[in-house]
Amino acid sequence: MKTFEEYVLKNLRLKNRIVLPPMDMYSADESGKANDFHYNHYTTRAIGGAGLIIVESTAVTTNGRISDNDLGIWNDEHIDKLSDIVNSVKKYGSAIAIQLNHGGRKYVGSSGEVLAPSAVAFDEKSKIPRELTKGDIKEIVLAFKAAAIRADKAGFDAIEIHGAHGYLIDEFLSPLSNVRTDEYGGSTENRTRFLKEILEAVSEVWPKEKTISLRVSAEDYKIGGITGEEMVKIINIVKPYIDIVHVSSGGLVPADIKAYPGYQIKLAELIKENCEIPTIAVGLITDINMVEEILSNERADLVALGRELLRNPYWVLNAAKTKGIDIDLPVQYKRAFQ
Repeated sequence: MKTFEEYVLKNLRLKNRIVLPPMDMYSADESGKANDFHYNHYTTRAIGGAGLIIVESTAVTTNGRISDNDLGIWNDEHIDKLSDIVNSVKKYGSAIAIQLNHGGRKYVGSSGEVLAPSAVAFDEKSKIPRELTKGDIKEIVLAFKAAAIRADKAGFDAIEIHGAHGYLIDEFLSPLSNVRTDEYGGSTENRTRFLKEILEAVSEVWPKEKTISLRVSAEDYKIGGITGEEMVKIINIVKPYIDIVHVSSGGLVPADIKAYPGYQIKLAELIKENCEIPTIAVGLITDINMVEEILSNERADLVALGRELLRNPYWVLNAAKTKGIDIDLPVQYKRAFQ
C-alpha cells in the first residue's frame, strides 16, 4: 500500500506517508521551553509509527506566540529541550520537523504588543494591533532567520514556515487583513513580499540538503479573501525557496466553514498540479482507505492526521494490522500485532 511506502525528499527519509501535523498544546510555561509533556507527547507518536512528526507552532519572538503558553525558539536557551525531543523521536524511527511562527494579531498573551501588517483586528472582541513599520518587518525576518539556525542546532530534519490560520504571514498574504499601501500591500506580489523575504533569509542559513515546508491557508472562505487560485500564484512566487506545501484553510477571519472528512484535499490537489510541488493533505482524515485513495490517486504526497493521532497515537500500527501489512514494530509491542 502507498500509505506504508517510504518517501524521500532531499535528505528527509520517511518510513511511511503519515504525518503528525503541528497542533498547539499550550503546555509551556512563560519561558517558552519544552517540558516533559512535550517530550512524552511527541515520543509517543514516534513509537506509534508516524513517518514525520511536526512540532507545534513555535514562536520566533516573545509576542510572536499565540498565547504565553506556546513553545518558543527566540533564544538559545530553548535549544536543549527541543534537542531532547528530536533525539527521542529519531530513536524510534520517525523524522521530525518544527513549525516556526509569529502569531501576529492573534497573540493573546502579555509579553509585548499585538502586531499586524495593518491596524485591523481579528474580530470585534480582539485588540486592534499596531501596524508594523518597515523596521519592524526587518526585525521579524531576522527573527525567523535566527530561529532556523537554532532549529538546525537542535537537530531537526526539516522546518515548516507557518503561513496559515490567520497568523502574521497569512495576515500579510490576505487582502482582508492587509490594507497597506506600501510595497508590502496591494498586489499579490506585494502581499507575498514578507513571506518571500522570510524564506530568502531562512534559506541563507538552513542547510541546503534539508527540507523546508510551507503551511498555507488556501481559502479564506470570505468574499475578497484568498482563494485556491490566488494561493497557486503565491506558491509559484516562493517556490524556489520551498520543497513541500502543507495545505490547510481558514483561520484568518471568522467564517462559516463547512468542514467534513477530507474537505481540504481538493486544495492540496490544486496546488500539487498547478505548482508542480509536493503537498501534504490534511483535514479531518481518519480512515486508512481515504488515506490510500489520496496517495494512490496522487492528490497529495503525504497525509496528515491531526485529531486522529491525538485520539490514537498508534494509528499507523493499527492500520497496518488491519490491512495485513508487515511493518517494523517496536519490539516491545510485537506480540500485540502478530
